[in-house]
Amino acid sequence: MSKQTKKTVEVKRPVDVYFDKYQESHHNPTNELIHWICVPLIIFSLLGLVWSIPFPHLSFLGRYNGFVNWASFLIAFSIYYYYRLSPILSYFMLLIIVLFSYGIVSLEKWEIAGGPAVWLVCLIIFVVAWIGQFIGHKIEGKKPSFLDDVKFLLIGPIWLLHFICKKMGLRY
Repeated sequence: MSKQTKKTVEVKRPVDVYFDKYQESHHNPTNELIHWICVPLIIFSLLGLVWSIPFPHLSFLGRYNGFVNWASFLIAFSIYYYYRLSPILSYFMLLIIVLFSYGIVSLEKWEIAGGPAVWLVCLIIFVVAWIGQFIGHKIEGKKPSFLDDVKFLLIGPIWLLHFICKKMGLRY
Protein backbone atom coordinates (compact mmCIF):
# COMPACT_ATOMS: atom_id res chain seq x y z
CA MET A 1 0.00 0.00 0.00
CA SER A 2 1.13 3.49 -0.74
CA LYS A 3 1.18 6.16 1.84
CA GLN A 4 -1.45 8.77 1.35
CA THR A 5 -0.95 12.16 2.83
CA LYS A 6 -3.87 13.82 4.40
CA LYS A 7 -4.42 17.39 3.41
CA THR A 8 -6.18 19.54 5.86
CA VAL A 9 -8.56 21.85 4.17
CA GLU A 10 -9.67 24.81 6.18
CA VAL A 11 -13.35 25.30 5.61
CA LYS A 12 -14.32 28.94 5.70
CA ARG A 13 -17.16 29.99 7.90
CA PRO A 14 -20.15 31.51 6.08
CA VAL A 15 -19.36 34.92 7.58
CA ASP A 16 -15.86 34.83 6.07
CA VAL A 17 -17.24 33.77 2.70
CA TYR A 18 -19.57 36.79 2.81
CA PHE A 19 -16.71 39.10 3.82
CA ASP A 20 -14.53 37.83 0.97
CA LYS A 21 -17.32 38.40 -1.54
CA TYR A 22 -18.11 41.83 -0.07
CA GLN A 23 -14.43 42.81 -0.18
CA GLU A 24 -14.36 42.22 -3.95
CA SER A 25 -16.05 45.58 -4.53
CA HIS A 26 -14.32 47.44 -1.70
CA HIS A 27 -10.62 47.87 -2.48
CA ASN A 28 -10.42 51.59 -3.14
CA PRO A 29 -9.40 53.50 0.04
CA THR A 30 -11.79 56.36 -0.74
CA ASN A 31 -14.70 53.96 -1.18
CA GLU A 32 -13.76 52.23 2.07
CA LEU A 33 -13.62 55.57 3.92
CA ILE A 34 -17.03 56.50 2.51
CA HIS A 35 -18.35 53.15 3.79
CA TRP A 36 -16.98 53.84 7.30
CA ILE A 37 -19.03 57.04 7.31
CA CYS A 38 -22.13 56.13 5.32
CA VAL A 39 -22.89 52.57 6.48
CA PRO A 40 -23.38 53.60 10.13
CA LEU A 41 -25.46 56.59 8.97
CA ILE A 42 -27.64 54.30 6.86
CA ILE A 43 -28.17 51.92 9.78
CA PHE A 44 -29.01 54.79 12.14
CA SER A 45 -31.38 56.44 9.67
CA LEU A 46 -33.10 53.19 8.69
CA LEU A 47 -33.62 52.36 12.34
CA GLY A 48 -35.06 55.83 12.89
CA LEU A 49 -37.36 55.58 9.88
CA VAL A 50 -38.74 52.22 10.98
CA TRP A 51 -38.95 53.49 14.58
CA SER A 52 -41.13 56.36 13.31
CA ILE A 53 -43.81 54.11 11.83
CA PRO A 54 -46.80 54.33 14.18
CA PHE A 55 -47.10 51.24 16.36
CA PRO A 56 -50.38 50.16 17.99
CA HIS A 57 -50.82 50.67 21.71
CA LEU A 58 -50.56 47.29 23.46
CA SER A 59 -52.16 47.66 26.87
CA PHE A 60 -50.69 44.41 28.22
CA LEU A 61 -47.26 46.06 28.09
CA GLY A 62 -48.37 48.62 30.65
CA ARG A 63 -45.82 51.34 31.26
CA TYR A 64 -43.38 49.60 28.89
CA ASN A 65 -45.67 50.15 25.91
CA GLY A 66 -43.40 52.79 24.37
CA PHE A 67 -40.41 50.46 24.35
CA VAL A 68 -41.82 48.22 21.63
CA ASN A 69 -42.16 49.50 18.08
CA TRP A 70 -41.60 48.26 14.53
CA ALA A 71 -37.87 48.84 14.91
CA SER A 72 -37.88 46.25 17.74
CA PHE A 73 -38.65 43.57 15.16
CA LEU A 74 -35.97 44.85 12.76
CA ILE A 75 -33.46 44.81 15.61
CA ALA A 76 -34.45 41.30 16.72
CA PHE A 77 -34.23 39.92 13.18
CA SER A 78 -30.88 41.52 12.39
CA ILE A 79 -29.26 40.56 15.70
CA TYR A 80 -30.47 36.97 15.28
CA TYR A 81 -29.06 36.91 11.74
CA TYR A 82 -25.74 38.32 12.94
CA TYR A 83 -25.66 35.88 15.87
CA ARG A 84 -26.00 32.97 13.45
CA LEU A 85 -23.00 34.29 11.51
CA SER A 86 -20.86 35.40 14.45
CA PRO A 87 -21.92 35.80 18.09
CA ILE A 88 -19.11 38.30 18.78
CA LEU A 89 -20.12 40.53 15.86
CA SER A 90 -23.77 40.32 16.93
CA TYR A 91 -22.84 41.57 20.42
CA PHE A 92 -20.95 44.50 18.95
CA MET A 93 -23.88 45.27 16.64
CA LEU A 94 -26.30 45.14 19.57
CA LEU A 95 -24.14 47.63 21.46
CA ILE A 96 -24.12 49.95 18.44
CA ILE A 97 -27.90 49.61 18.05
CA VAL A 98 -28.35 50.54 21.72
CA LEU A 99 -26.29 53.69 21.11
CA PHE A 100 -28.26 54.45 17.93
CA SER A 101 -31.51 53.92 19.84
CA TYR A 102 -30.38 56.49 22.38
CA GLY A 103 -29.76 58.87 19.47
CA ILE A 104 -33.23 58.26 18.07
CA VAL A 105 -34.84 58.84 21.47
CA SER A 106 -32.87 62.11 21.62
CA LEU A 107 -34.27 63.05 18.21
CA GLU A 108 -37.77 62.26 19.52
CA LYS A 109 -37.21 64.63 22.47
CA TRP A 110 -35.96 67.30 20.07
CA GLU A 111 -39.07 66.83 17.92
CA ILE A 112 -41.32 67.20 20.99
CA ALA A 113 -39.42 70.39 21.89
CA GLY A 114 -40.24 71.85 18.47
CA GLY A 115 -37.48 70.37 16.33
CA PRO A 116 -37.94 68.56 13.03
CA ALA A 117 -39.75 65.24 12.81
CA VAL A 118 -37.59 62.18 13.48
CA TRP A 119 -38.67 60.59 10.20
CA LEU A 120 -37.63 63.71 8.26
CA VAL A 121 -34.19 63.91 9.87
CA CYS A 122 -33.66 60.18 9.26
CA LEU A 123 -34.91 60.39 5.68
CA ILE A 124 -32.44 63.17 4.89
CA ILE A 125 -29.58 61.22 6.49
CA PHE A 126 -30.67 58.06 4.63
CA VAL A 127 -30.73 59.74 1.21
CA VAL A 128 -27.45 61.60 1.70
CA ALA A 129 -25.69 58.46 2.99
CA TRP A 130 -26.90 56.39 0.04
CA ILE A 131 -25.72 59.07 -2.36
CA GLY A 132 -22.35 58.79 -0.64
CA GLN A 133 -22.37 55.02 -1.03
CA PHE A 134 -23.06 55.23 -4.75
CA ILE A 135 -20.36 57.88 -5.18
CA GLY A 136 -17.96 55.50 -3.42
CA HIS A 137 -18.84 52.69 -5.77
CA LYS A 138 -18.51 55.00 -8.76
CA ILE A 139 -14.98 55.80 -7.55
CA GLU A 140 -14.37 52.07 -6.96
CA GLY A 141 -15.61 51.25 -10.45
CA LYS A 142 -17.68 48.34 -9.19
CA LYS A 143 -21.35 48.01 -8.39
CA PRO A 144 -22.49 47.57 -4.78
CA SER A 145 -22.54 43.95 -3.57
CA PHE A 146 -26.21 44.08 -2.60
CA LEU A 147 -27.17 44.38 -6.26
CA ASP A 148 -26.06 40.74 -6.61
CA ASP A 149 -27.48 39.55 -3.29
CA VAL A 150 -29.69 41.57 -0.95
CA LYS A 151 -28.05 39.83 2.05
CA PHE A 152 -25.09 42.15 1.57
CA LEU A 153 -27.20 45.00 2.94
CA LEU A 154 -26.87 43.20 6.28
CA ILE A 155 -23.24 42.17 5.74
CA GLY A 156 -21.86 45.69 5.25
CA PRO A 157 -22.18 46.75 8.91
CA ILE A 158 -20.51 43.65 10.33
CA TRP A 159 -17.87 43.76 7.59
CA LEU A 160 -16.77 47.05 9.14
CA LEU A 161 -16.94 45.59 12.64
CA HIS A 162 -14.79 42.62 11.71
CA PHE A 163 -11.92 45.03 11.00
CA ILE A 164 -12.29 46.44 14.51
CA CYS A 165 -12.26 42.91 15.94
CA LYS A 166 -9.11 42.09 13.98
CA LYS A 167 -7.44 45.28 15.21
CA MET A 168 -8.34 44.33 18.81
CA GLY A 169 -7.12 40.77 18.29
CA LEU A 170 -10.60 39.30 18.80
CA ARG A 171 -11.63 36.22 16.88
CA TYR A 172 -15.04 37.05 15.56
